[in-house]
Amino acid sequence: MRFFLRSKIHNAVVTEANLSYVGSITIDKELMENVGLDIGEKVLVVSNTSGSRLETYVIEGAPGSKVICMNGAAAHLIKKGEQIIIMGFELAKAPISPKIIILNSKNEIVDTKTKEEHSTHS
Repeated sequence: MRFFLRSKIHNAVVTEANLSYVGSITIDKELMENVGLDIGEKVLVVSNTSGSRLETYVIEGAPGSKVICMNGAAAHLIKKGEQIIIMGFELAKAPISPKIIILNSKNEIVDTKTKEEHSTHS
């Protein structure tokens, strides 16, 4: 058994950072549903802006709000305005097809994929 990428929200922009909240990441319910993330699910969050990486759990945000909010101590590492990737994983015997959404700067879905695509550099 290995952990495989199952859910990915790519290029999300952090809309809020709330230090006083107990912890976690708040994600618009519609974005969660598009990639199959659940309330309380553990996720890896990576900042394209600062390079920070952290694990936390998901809290559901209002549907259609486009909210991506870093809560609690995580707000020290990833701040409002940073571009991030949010990833969920699954323990499985074989690779699985992940649900991937690509967002624009307003956290609107601009593309959907079911596999990672890598460019080659020569």
